[in-house]
Amino acid sequence: MCGICCVVTLCSQHAIHDFLSEDILCHLRRRGPDSSQQLIKTVSDLSYECLFSGHVLHLRGLVTPQPLEDASNNVFLWNGEIFSGVHVGNLENDTEVMFHHLASCSSEMDILSLFSSLQGPWSFIYYEAPRHSLWFGRDYFGRRSLLWQFSNEDDSAFCLTSVSGYSESGKQWQEVPASGIFKIDLKACAATKSLSLTLFPWKYSCKEKAVEGTCINVLDQVSKDLPNHIHLVVNESKPCLRAPVTPLNKTVSKASGACPGSNFSNINCVVSVEALQEFLAEEHKKKLACQFIDVLNEAIKRRVLCLFRDPDQITREVPSTSHKKAHIAVLFSGGIDSMVIAALADKHVPLEEPIDLLNVAFMMKEQAKHRGTTKRRTSREVQLDLLCPQESCQDLDADTGTHLSCFDVPDRITGRAGLKELEAINPSRTWNFVEINVTLEELKKMRKQHINYLIYPLDTVLDDSIGCAIWFASRGEGFISNQGELKPYKSPAKVVLTGIGADEQLAGYSRHRVCFRKDGLEGLNKELEMELGRISSRNLGRDDRIIGDHGKEARYYCFNMEQSWFCWLDAIFNTPNKILIETSVCFFVSSSAAVLLRCTALCSFLFCFLKKQSVVYCARVYLRKFSNLISI
Repeated sequence: MCGICCVVTLCSQHAIHDFLSEDILCHLRRRGPDSSQQLIKTVSDLSYECLFSGHVLHLRGLVTPQPLEDASNNVFLWNGEIFSGVHVGNLENDTEVMFHHLASCSSEMDILSLFSSLQGPWSFIYYEAPRHSLWFGRDYFGRRSLLWQFSNEDDSAFCLTSVSGYSESGKQWQEVPASGIFKIDLKACAATKSLSLTLFPWKYSCKEKAVEGTCINVLDQVSKDLPNHIHLVVNESKPCLRAPVTPLNKTVSKASGACPGSNFSNINCVVSVEALQEFLAEEHKKKLACQFIDVLNEAIKRRVLCLFRDPDQITREVPSTSHKKAHIAVLFSGGIDSMVIAALADKHVPLEEPIDLLNVAFMMKEQAKHRGTTKRRTSREVQLDLLCPQESCQDLDADTGTHLSCFDVPDRITGRAGLKELEAINPSRTWNFVEINVTLEELKKMRKQHINYLIYPLDTVLDDSIGCAIWFASRGEGFISNQGELKPYKSPAKVVLTGIGADEQLAGYSRHRVCFRKDGLEGLNKELEMELGRISSRNLGRDDRIIGDHGKEARYYCFNMEQSWFCWLDAIFNTPNKILIETSVCFFVSSSAAVLLRCTALCSFLFCFLKKQSVVYCARVYLRKFSNLISI
């Protein structure tokens, strides 16, 4: 994770530093605490100037300050991770590797081919000095944030940055669309004193002709939010930028499409572990689920191992003594998604290395706190609750636990239960269950000081709610229980594993269930395609800005392009024995596609890798979590 920024001015009357505010630089430094520096390139004869600002979070190889510059005056800013496609050695830095490859490119086709081959999240800015070209863009799903801002027509200035602050009216920041890679011919723009962008859009195949209207649609989507004085051209011919995934197969058989309109209202459905075991008894379905687990396993493996570690932390053998720090943290609710992430991470993280489980809870309102308190709590349950941040250990009322119960939200309860399961799975591992308690006062303060600026340019209530939860969780400041004693703890992990994106790919929202009931698999397919098409602007850019604010990197296990989930979904939706349809009707309809898809994969995983009692636990937790979906 890094903070990158570039300002370009064309014949401007203002100094280039005037276009980069101190609050933006402050946000960028928080993203990249290990190195910060700037570089200005002035091309006097062509009357343009570029400022490059790089802020590095060191994760791989040697610390490599940015921006990078070579003998040809090319400049490179990189915020990404290469998991595959381009070889990066264990001791190499991927920023240097990428810059070396870019410097050897002799044409547009070479540059586009290079980015077509990458597997992993990225955003970048590349100044190709000999051709006076500025390249920039985001990966296919927009997993790394990049914003742009255009000045008024008179100033002819343009800014790119990983994160911004609020701007004055008329100069709004927007997310750079993850529609492809952009190029600016600075020489031509300086001559006309106007800014023109060329977009090389993602295409599923460079050999096939583009579907009629595709380029027009991309042009309309990208240009609708641009100022009127910014000109955009879409490159419709070769060279092209090849998408890292295959298109979703939306073909649905007649048998599968017959579901909408069926009357399931009279079926009394109960989802049980036995039903899941029976489901997996069929070899074909079990094979599909195991293949899916292989995809998850490989995704987690790459994301926990592509990280600089001390030489004595590269083995899985149990050390005789150590107080190792955690390098990997998980956004952990104790639900299905985070349990799978943690259990799979345990298979690959060195055994002597702790794993931090980040569990956030916001203080409940008074009436919610006292609701359901008639059942007497044990002293152990009281002890495991974290102290309210405004209270000290000395102020704790050990008899009543008054100050402790205000954070017993559902995710805290399932999180503790999940911790017990993980400890049973691997008692040799140190599992740091970090209970992060957020009071209303702190929420208001941090929202005003940090979170609002990170969510921007998004501004909905949902963005605010999710943004606050992720910001406090990824900060990792809370308490852990050490031999029964609560101690303050701040997670040192630079990598945060998150299940963001799973719901969009595996139909995890209630609206997907409604869509299936109304329009069947064909309608659900279209809904998922729409979800994935907007995920860069709706979710991932925002979450990258939020997690990166703590000098940490978000890694999304559910976007493993080399073994795309798309393929697995194709296998489910388009095999003769439909996994979604052949399962008992009551199991599918009563719980939603998310329950079926996730529980199928999860139970297969648990049978293969974990203790059998975990199946019972996870099914119980999952049914509790989705109890509102059980009955029709």
